Amino acid sequence: MTHDIDILIEDARWQGAGFERLANTAIAATLSAQGIEQAELSILACDDARITVLNADFRDRPTATNVLSWPEEDLSPKQEGDAPATPTPDPDRAVSLGDIAIAYDTCAREAAEQDKPLAHHVTHLLVHGTLHLLGYDHISDTDATRMEALEVEILGKLGIPDPY
Repeated sequence: MTHDIDILIEDARWQGAGFERLANTAIAATLSAQGIEQAELSILACDDARITVLNADFRDRPTATNVLSWPEEDLSPKQEGDAPATPTPDPDRAVSLGDIAIAYDTCAREAAEQDKPLAHHVTHLLVHGTLHLLGYDHISDTDATRMEALEVEILGKLGIPDPY
């Protein structure tokens, strides 16, 4: 498997959290679970100030959030309950997935509030964001159940307990 993950760390606290290792592990596990052998995506590891601007600009919600994703291709199911579409590979057989942004402040706060290791919470959010790039969502109860089950399965293979 070949994955080209472009990681931009804007907030140095992410380096202390071992972000590159966490990102590579979480994304490889997610793509493997989906049978995707070659993929390209970008991740911005930032702080709450930066993600607030992104959330305002792209979702019209001027508040901090833990993770955002921008899929390269709309793979969302055409009908509720359907599986997402299969991504279209580039001529080099890689799949361009899109971009993820993740905020240190919110992730650290949530991990502390939920009494779980930051590495586990960040891994979960990276799996979650990657699944969004692959067309999964949690708008309807049916879709949320499917997405959460997949997250739990992927995290379990990584030795991380059910986050729900």
